[in-house]
Amino acid sequence: MFELYDTIARLSAEGRPFVLATVVDSQGSTPQKPGAKLVVLEGGTIHGTVGGGAIEKQIIDAAVALLADPEAQTRFVETHLTHELGMCCGGKMRVFLEKHAAAARLLVFGAGHVSQALAKLAAEVGFDVEVVDERPEWAAPERFPRARLTRRPPEQLAREQQGGPDRYYCITTHDHPLDQACLEALIRTPSAYLGVIGSRRKAEKFRARLKAQGFTEAELERVRCPMGVAIHALTPGEIAVSIVAELIAVRRRRER
Repeated sequence: MFELYDTIARLSAEGRPFVLATVVDSQGSTPQKPGAKLVVLEGGTIHGTVGGGAIEKQIIDAAVALLADPEAQTRFVETHLTHELGMCCGGKMRVFLEKHAAAARLLVFGAGHVSQALAKLAAEVGFDVEVVDERPEWAAPERFPRARLTRRPPEQLAREQQGGPDRYYCITTHDHPLDQACLEALIRTPSAYLGVIGSRRKAEKFRARLKAQGFTEAELERVRCPMGVAIHALTPGEIAVSIVAELIAVRRRRER
């Protein structure tokens, strides 16, 4: 059992989604009793056991389906082993399935003062934060103690992104052309959130340039610029609060 808890901790640290299946009730002869646990990953890879055979396959199939369902977070599976699965045990089992979603991953392009405050606050509320900036004096561990640092050109890393439903991108570099390059690289990359720091005037200029390059209205609508909740923020800390508030709102809507 301790090995299973180690596996759960490792998967959580890696931000990998999984379902934890726990036997919560049993009657009669069953292969496992209450407390038995099984971890199921995407594709059906498992750790632990809830009894093997047909009952375990039923639980694995239900767990894989739960992982694929964006709306559901939990479910119960209640089975009579003989009547429903043809097993000789003859008892009943009730299993609780609980989905553990992948950690929301925030990639911050640029390591300036706003990024520093943003990375710290986003980590506090559960985002897995990575900051990319090629300038070592800015992308320094003492400035970002709770984020991974990647010292590479931001636009280069932006072009390499595969994206996904758990990816959040915030563009906050020190240079407007660099912001534009990162945005052009990311606008067609799947993500939960894509935002650029700046004024409304900057947003209008970026939008006009992107439209002239052939990006569609639907693609342009994905971009949050200026990003953040409108709270009249001025300082780096206040701007970070407004951005993280918007990130939380997007994350919570996706979890419903």
